[in-house]
Amino acid sequence: MEEALYYKKLKDKIVKCELCPRFCVIKPGDRGNCGVRENQNGNLISVVYGKPVSAEVDPIEKKPFFHFLPKNVTFSIATAGCNLHCMYCQNWRISQCSPEEVSSLDMPPKKVISGAKKAKCRIISYTYTEPTVFYEYMLDTAKLAKKARLRNTVVSNGFINPAPLNKLCNYIEAANIDLKGDDKFYRKITGAWIKPIQDTLITLKKKGVWIELTNLIIPGQNDSEKDLMWLINWIKDNLGLDVPLHFSAFYPMYKLTNLPATAAITVKKARKMAIDAGLHYVYSGNILDEEGSTTYCPKCGKAIIKRRDFDVTENNLKNGKCPCGEKIAGVWK
Repeated sequence: MEEALYYKKLKDKIVKCELCPRFCVIKPGDRGNCGVRENQNGNLISVVYGKPVSAEVDPIEKKPFFHFLPKNVTFSIATAGCNLHCMYCQNWRISQCSPEEVSSLDMPPKKVISGAKKAKCRIISYTYTEPTVFYEYMLDTAKLAKKARLRNTVVSNGFINPAPLNKLCNYIEAANIDLKGDDKFYRKITGAWIKPIQDTLITLKKKGVWIELTNLIIPGQNDSEKDLMWLINWIKDNLGLDVPLHFSAFYPMYKLTNLPATAAITVKKARKMAIDAGLHYVYSGNILDEEGSTTYCPKCGKAIIKRRDFDVTENNLKNGKCPCGEKIAGVWK
């Protein structure tokens, strides 16, 4: 167990967590909304520090990162807990459970580094659940990883406060953030709200962290043309044309098993809308779509990187450029 960062002590041993926008006020013996930060006698403690519930080796494309060191593998870790409660969460058995309800590993930061090296991973990813809730563990691991010349990436909902985010930006090089829908969608489906996530994305962009976005398209919830155009236009106006956007198909899960899976044609339509609106790199996920998993040059239209099932089958990049000379946005070496 490790004392948490970013909290304030109040009267009567009550504490106020300042890690995420919920600002949970926590009485002695209680935990915050995420379920993993506990008030122990007036001190806020991370009860998941060094206790990942998963430590796996994944292709970096699975995160998904399509413009960050392609065809590399990443050492992926996660603990229990999350500060969002998405009704469709595919990892709900670990994200929506208390640490006591799921088995964990004994893996402090030094063991993560040694595990990554043993698995010949150049990258560590904080992923699967929500890295924000195991912030101290992630931060300490990321510091060691940077010293060891390993890359750090996060796959996150982006629901974090500015101060901890700014500190984290000193150690991470890439972030895939879920941009799930508009504020109405967030409040209805996730129990959160969108403004902090938008602020996170703008901060990451300013700090020079490589960003990719994922949007899960859910039938009847965020799949209308109006919903999709709002998302596309917000990205254009605030992040620019070069931020990769991954549209992903929903499959019935957790509390939304009553809904149908997303039709492949819907994902392909969303991708076309984004490309027609000017976004340079748009992908389709969770469906069979070779075109939707290929990186094309925004200038000449040539297929630059081809992928199949998270595997890179063809890479025509030369020093980060298309053979025509156009620079392809991303981190390539």
